[in-house]
Amino acid sequence: MAIRNIVKEGDDILTKVCRPVEKFDDKLGQMLDDMAETMKMADGVGLAAPQIGILRRVVVVDVGEGVIELVNPRIIEESGEQRDAEGCLSCPGEYGIVARPMHVVVEAQDRYGKKFTIEGEELKARAFCHEIDHLDGIIFKKRAIRMLKPEELEG
Repeated sequence: MAIRNIVKEGDDILTKVCRPVEKFDDKLGQMLDDMAETMKMADGVGLAAPQIGILRRVVVVDVGEGVIELVNPRIIEESGEQRDAEGCLSCPGEYGIVARPMHVVVEAQDRYGKKFTIEGEELKARAFCHEIDHLDGIIFKKRAIRMLKPEELEG
């Protein structure tokens, strides 16, 4: 496994729509392993492939329950609403209030190509939405109701 460089806001790759994964091979497995390690080292709860410079529909999320790998994910159901602060490993030190669904159902594939569905509530739903947005070239700041000021972050 290797720690990858995290692409920062301003790099065009973060505004592009990612292509679906078609080859489920060792290279994909290595990328998923690297993404999980990179996310943990950066103290994040999610990381999308474009954040390491790869335009593929691949996401890893860990909200404290272990790493969840989502290949070609799409939200197939959502309900409720939550508004909370979000940040992003590609926008260090910046946070904003973002409205997200309280509950989502995501359809995806695992590293071997097997399809599955997974549900997320609260933080897990927020993380799924945030990372899947990256696959469509959307950074959380575009969805922010308002950005938080530094003095608001101190509390």
